[in-house]
Amino acid sequence: MPQETSLLLLKPDCIAKNLTGEVLKRLLAEGFRIRGCKMIQLTDALLKDHYSHIADKPFFPEVAGFMKSKPVIAVALAGENVISRVRDLLGPTDSKAAPKGTIRGDFGDDKMTNVVHASDSAEAAAIELNRFFAPGEVFDI
Repeated sequence: MPQETSLLLLKPDCIAKNLTGEVLKRLLAEGFRIRGCKMIQLTDALLKDHYSHIADKPFFPEVAGFMKSKPVIAVALAGENVISRVRDLLGPTDSKAAPKGTIRGDFGDDKMTNVVHASDSAEAAAIELNRFFAPGEVFDI
C-alpha cells in the first residue's frame, strides 16, 4: 500500500466543541503519523484560494465567515492510503448523512459544520499541504 500524506483541517466547530483530542485520537489509532501540526487563523486570501471552486457562489461568504470564526488546526497526516482511509473514517461531507461511528456522524451537524476537512486526492493533498504549510513545517518522521 502506498504511503501518502493528506491535509486535514480541524474546523472551527471542532475547536469550539473541544473535539480536537478525540478526532486526533481516532485518526492516530489507525496507525497514521502526524508530520506537521499548527493552529492558524485563516485569512480571506487563503480561503479564496482554498475554496476557489466555490468562491464565486452566493453561499461563499457564509463558508468564509464560518472558517474565520475560530482558528483551525492544520495537520499533515501520513500513512498507507491515508487519503481514502481518512475519508472513510470521516464519513460523507454532509454530517446528517454520515453514519454513527464516523467522525462526522458522531460530531458533525451538516455540510459546513462537519468537524474536519480532508484532502480528496493525492493531487489535492499536494496542493493543500503547500498552501497551509511552509517549507520546513512538514517533517519526515
